[in-house]
Amino acid sequence: MTGIDNVQLEQVIVHKVGNPSRGEQLKLSVNPLTLNDELVKSMLNKYFLGAFNENEHYHFTHLSDVGMNEVYNYVTSIFQDKKSFTQQSSLLAHFLYNKSTHVKVKEGELYVASFKDVPFGNDFIDAVGIFKSETKETFLKVFEHGESWEVIGEEGININKLDKGCLVFNTNKEDGYVVCVVDATNKQQDAQYWVKDFLQVEPYADSYHNTNKYMDMCRLFITNDYADKFDVNKTDQIDLMNRSAEYFKTKEQFSLNEFTEEVIHHPEVADSFVQFKKNYEVSRQFEMDDEFDIDLAAVKKQAKVFKSVLKLDKNFHIYIHGRRDMIEKGYDELTGKKFYKLYFEEES
Repeated sequence: MTGIDNVQLEQVIVHKVGNPSRGEQLKLSVNPLTLNDELVKSMLNKYFLGAFNENEHYHFTHLSDVGMNEVYNYVTSIFQDKKSFTQQSSLLAHFLYNKSTHVKVKEGELYVASFKDVPFGNDFIDAVGIFKSETKETFLKVFEHGESWEVIGEEGININKLDKGCLVFNTNKEDGYVVCVVDATNKQQDAQYWVKDFLQVEPYADSYHNTNKYMDMCRLFITNDYADKFDVNKTDQIDLMNRSAEYFKTKEQFSLNEFTEEVIHHPEVADSFVQFKKNYEVSRQFEMDDEFDIDLAAVKKQAKVFKSVLKLDKNFHIYIHGRRDMIEKGYDELTGKKFYKLYFEEES
């Protein structure tokens, strides 16, 4: 998140939340932290807010009614009455403790914080943050000892690496607020208790969400199904990857029909892509629109993982940006090795 220098950190409280299935305890703080040191407040703001993508928005949900979502209710109480902050933070800690039974859930510190003047679009509004630190790192501390210096190792938290976070903006209450989420320790979906069980949030079906998810789905399809089901080589994969990325970069609106015709071309591959989309939506429990405005912030984010690199053993990396017709693949019988032939006009 950008523009956090002027955010006011009003209150922070820390609770210790273990995993009950391992016999670990829940230890609650009686009072919030004393925030007299401006440097510490600045470091906490960086730790709490720095990792969020302000363009990716979620909202609280519930099978019956959003008003029955526990975290939604506790946060609403804090927004309505700042004096209930400590009590509601304890309820949040209890609820998280009850949801922390998965074998891969680690013990950690739960931080609940309230903020003023958090940037939101062109405005600044109140927000409540819920954060959990699970990963500890070892730091060296150098200190003066008599006429010499000594070094000891201390365990602490890296303020540049937030493990889990949830930032709730005080807007769109009826729709489940606007929520930003970080879950850096469960990227492989082994134990998504933070998002699915504790927060119970889902992405807003906006242009950012649709663009981001469609590009992610395209990358997975080209990397996996396209390579497995069709007789294509690595350069064909990269070519389709480049054409997909170019579509999102140059178009203002996405159309599934247009994309399959202009980018994928082949009917059999297009049918496989549409089926892959259905499976992708089911596995992730959300739906994506077939037509939507393309969000450039999401395109920029996904461009970092759209790989157009052809790796040959450990000797060569070839970056392919287009013109599949300028590349030939062959086999040399004398050396018993494969080769690529590249055509070009100028060397730079």
